[in-house]
Amino acid sequence: MTFENPRRILIVVENLPVPLDRRVWLEAVTLVEAGYQVSVLCPTGRGWDSLYEVIDGVHIYRHPAPPEAHSGAVDYAREYGYALWHWFRLARKIRRERGFDVIQGCNPPDLIFLLALWYRIRGVRYMFDHHDVCPELFEAKFGRRGLLYKIMLVWERMTFATASVSMATNESFRAIAIRRGKMAPEDVFVVRSAPRIENFLPGPGNADWRKGAGTVMGYVGVIGQQEGMDLLVLAARHLIFDLGHKDVHFVIVGFGPHLKIVKRDIEDKGLAGYFTLTGALYGPDLLSVLNVIDIGVSPDPKNAMNDISTMNKVMEYMTLEKPLVQFDLTEGRASAGDASLYAKANDPEDFAAKIAELIEGPEMGKEMGKRGRSRVLKNLSWEHSAAPLLAAYDRIFAKRSQK
Repeated sequence: MTFENPRRILIVVENLPVPLDRRVWLEAVTLVEAGYQVSVLCPTGRGWDSLYEVIDGVHIYRHPAPPEAHSGAVDYAREYGYALWHWFRLARKIRRERGFDVIQGCNPPDLIFLLALWYRIRGVRYMFDHHDVCPELFEAKFGRRGLLYKIMLVWERMTFATASVSMATNESFRAIAIRRGKMAPEDVFVVRSAPRIENFLPGPGNADWRKGAGTVMGYVGVIGQQEGMDLLVLAARHLIFDLGHKDVHFVIVGFGPHLKIVKRDIEDKGLAGYFTLTGALYGPDLLSVLNVIDIGVSPDPKNAMNDISTMNKVMEYMTLEKPLVQFDLTEGRASAGDASLYAKANDPEDFAAKIAELIEGPEMGKEMGKRGRSRVLKNLSWEHSAAPLLAAYDRIFAKRSQK
């Protein structure tokens, strides 16, 4: 597609490098394919350490990664202040070298509106790409509300007030944009996080990851405080020692701040021989694991954040025809439907029982896997998200031309 005037986008990400952030990378590439000029501003990390490079037509400007906040206000001030300084520094450079008409801010945190406000008086519009509900994320991470929670509600409100158009990852997030963010319904577009099916094809995988086990469970994602890894370890112990399913193995793919804690928990519970933690894997290496597993697990506990969040791993298991077990979450059901078994909220023993049900009924698991892939192909793949992404950008440029 060719536009009369170039449509220039700056995408800002704080918490992950690009192209490691899979959602942002698919958005950027899709926009380039549609004729947009796309720049990305993000941190370095996980092997993506070049301060500037061009990949598939996307110009990526990186800055050194800020220290991740783990505790209170001082940690957050340090992380976000560091990021803010680099945003303003690099945005000025990108504006001079390539220009941009729209800033797309990808949270967390809900602070990119400060950069957007600075450029709004220069005619730049703000597109908010709502990845996480930050107030609920804070509550899930620290188990409390308090002053910082209230501050995050203010930041969220300011973010929506600054945005001309917002993209939500699911209908629950769209409802928040309209109800809590006071956005007009016609300015909120649901752009689901989903894999590109041509990059996620079922196959044999690498049998070495099975470690000789009869049934292999797989997890891919962040290994952090709110991902439920402690519940998964408890479920594994119950499955193996109480339910008697010893011919099993768990392969955990990912990185995160709680990796050492999870390793220690596994060892303390006598499960070291039943777990392999691979660290971060990408591309073919990731598929070599996910294609060899028999059951996908998504142990994210039920809380205010997870209940309304779409989990990338759920979509990836389904795309690769894997049945899965997760806790009973609103958006988990919206994604997986009858391709998943649902354990009682935050109950590791019931989670183990659901895994056992799939181990004992392999044919049921195969049928669930087929249903999951069918759901993705029919309604949930990135192909179905590209259209609302482009519609959201048509909307914001239409609004921009009105001023």
